[in-house]
Amino acid sequence: MTDLGVLQQTGAGRSAHAVGTRRLRPWRAGAHVLVVLVLAAAALLVLMTSVATGPKVRPAQSIAARPAPPPVPPGYAQLPAATQINAKFKLPVTSGLLFDVRTGRVLWRRAALRVVPMASLTKMMTALIVVSHTRPSARVRITRAAVNYSGSGVGNLPFGKKISLMTLLYGLMLPSGNDAAIALAQHVARTEPRFIGMMNARAREMHLRCTHFDTVSGIVDQGNHSCAVDLAIMAHEVLKQPLLAKIVATRNIVRPMPVKGGKVYLFNNNPLLELHYRGADGVKTGYTQAAGSCLVASARRGHKWLGVVLLHSDDPPDQAKQLLNAGFRAPRV
Repeated sequence: MTDLGVLQQTGAGRSAHAVGTRRLRPWRAGAHVLVVLVLAAAALLVLMTSVATGPKVRPAQSIAARPAPPPVPPGYAQLPAATQINAKFKLPVTSGLLFDVRTGRVLWRRAALRVVPMASLTKMMTALIVVSHTRPSARVRITRAAVNYSGSGVGNLPFGKKISLMTLLYGLMLPSGNDAAIALAQHVARTEPRFIGMMNARAREMHLRCTHFDTVSGIVDQGNHSCAVDLAIMAHEVLKQPLLAKIVATRNIVRPMPVKGGKVYLFNNNPLLELHYRGADGVKTGYTQAAGSCLVASARRGHKWLGVVLLHSDDPPDQAKQLLNAGFRAPRV
């Protein structure tokens, strides 16, 4: 007998409480349990169907859920059989490339696929990962590892305090702050090794043929290497990002800092910007003993936008100017 039958036998004068507490016979109790289980299973089936067919809820933003970056233009920095420009330098340079930033067309090259240490040119990829996984309005907590950095740095980052992500991005790309690189990496990925894994994954997505990262800043040379072609592709990606393009074109800037005085003064190490080379608008410098002096620079004049990569150079400013001047004089780019 169903619960409805039980209710009908109670009469109008019996209370609902009495009906609810009436002891059921064993076979009725079993039937009652069976009905409850059937109803529960039906409800679960309806719920699963609505989840599968109903509107999908957008997952929380995460590193794994983000879409892949747009591909590099086909054939970017592809090495031609012959180059348009001949260059003779007073001092040596191990490897280099002069290229059109928009198309990747190569005007000059020297051992452009030679795998060499890249020092702080590493930070181009660090910046690309950061802007892909954070918002400019974010604030970054300064960790103990960031305070205990070695090499070049912003300096005076306040341990345990949160500071603007934008301040750290300027600190990363202008004075080449290793402390900024560590703080940003830990903010995005919690640990430096995980962030390095993201850097190498992005390198594979960009089809970089001779690049491997083993540090977020470039201070470690072992296992951290690239070549002129790959660095040209990275520079193209940096200059394609409006925020990063603005940062790397900045000669100097004053940013707020939660320390005594409340400000930090940041100056760009790019020699072409320091020398006010006409049209200079980026990108990054680097130096370690193994990598030597390295420079990735860019400049615009009229409709021409050129980039230059110099690796282990004994005179990056003069060689960059010589190559860029020749490129701007060339009849077709």
